[in-house]
Amino acid sequence: MQERPLALVQDDLVDYDKAMERMAALVGERQEDERPDTLWLLSHPAVFTIGKRTLTEHLPDPTHGIPVVTTGRGGQLTYHGPGQLVGYLIVKLRTGEGVVDYIREVELRLVEALDKLGVPAERRDTPPGSELLTGVWTRGTGRKIVSIGMRASRSVTSHGFALNVDGDLTPWDLAIPCGMPDVEMTSIAHEIGRASMDETRTAVAHAFEAS
Repeated sequence: MQERPLALVQDDLVDYDKAMERMAALVGERQEDERPDTLWLLSHPAVFTIGKRTLTEHLPDPTHGIPVVTTGRGGQLTYHGPGQLVGYLIVKLRTGEGVVDYIREVELRLVEALDKLGVPAERRDTPPGSELLTGVWTRGTGRKIVSIGMRASRSVTSHGFALNVDGDLTPWDLAIPCGMPDVEMTSIAHEIGRASMDETRTAVAHAFEAS
């Protein structure tokens, strides 16, 4: 991968709606070249977010009390909550580079970060006619540990990835994540019996050349 150093912004728990407002402002600044390429690391209170292709039958039962928010990103249903590291990527695409090309790079950088954390992982190619296998999966156990949904506007990306570190995984069972009924979601803690949010943030920032 070519070098692509990013400016690093970090927060702890940020409400999803407030994060979307700030992300939109960051994108506008990048489109006008008023800020460098940026990685924003944070977490959200419990929320389901849905992309443009999410089917109604994949949504959670509203009686569980976790809000469902429609987003402008690609991808399908994703859960966010404490113990998950979210990374929003505000990056100006290079000439001839599309958002799907950049997503492949994001997957590989996260595979590198997980390897440093002791979790063997991989990206997957999507077989013809199958649901998109965007994201990162554990090698050996075959579980999904990172969800990715992004878009680009005026050549600048927004949204990003959600890496499960040590949070509660049971909300994933309340809906159909990523449009795949048979997918099993996992976390760093679930895979290797331990996890540190601080160590994960450091490994992810290093993998994205972010400082």
